[in-house]
Amino acid sequence: MKAIRTAMLLFICLTVTAGVIYPGVVTLIGQLAFPRQAMGNLVQKADGSPAGSLLIGQPFSDPKYFWSRPSATSDFPYNPLASGGSNLGPTNPDLLKQVADRVAALKASGLPGPAPADLVMASGSGLDPHIRLETALLQVYRVAGGRGLQEDRLRRLVQEQAEGRQLGFLGVDRVNVVKLNLALDNLK
Repeated sequence: MKAIRTAMLLFICLTVTAGVIYPGVVTLIGQLAFPRQAMGNLVQKADGSPAGSLLIGQPFSDPKYFWSRPSATSDFPYNPLASGGSNLGPTNPDLLKQVADRVAALKASGLPGPAPADLVMASGSGLDPHIRLETALLQVYRVAGGRGLQEDRLRRLVQEQAEGRQLGFLGVDRVNVVKLNLALDNLK
């Protein structure tokens, strides 16, 4: 009987410690030290309404917006609850058709030159909000036409929103499409 009582007391203590106290302390530290990140890096529109997260891509298909990298998530594009790639191999007919359809849509939009990989292939997570800087600059002509803006002004905006390589040497220069399109909407 004493062993059962000891086991139950230990169970309750560990449950309270690991299930209430520890998560509460970690959440408090996160909220105090990294408030924006702890809340999911949420961004707002000019009117204050939520526009999404800087960590998760969003579908943009209107010609007046910069287009994101395609999403491979299930149920609907950029579904944060279904993060993951499509697991389709490079010779899979479904993947080849998806890529061909995306290339055709880019060509129909007037994209100069070959279609960049980050506009036709989904990322491993299916949620990537970034595209390469060069890919964003290739879209300037279409967005300028869709908005009636000068291409030079849009190129400057893209350059202003560009993020350099991580730690100065990892990856490539990139642009967060969600952040870029919000800045585009805020242009006067």
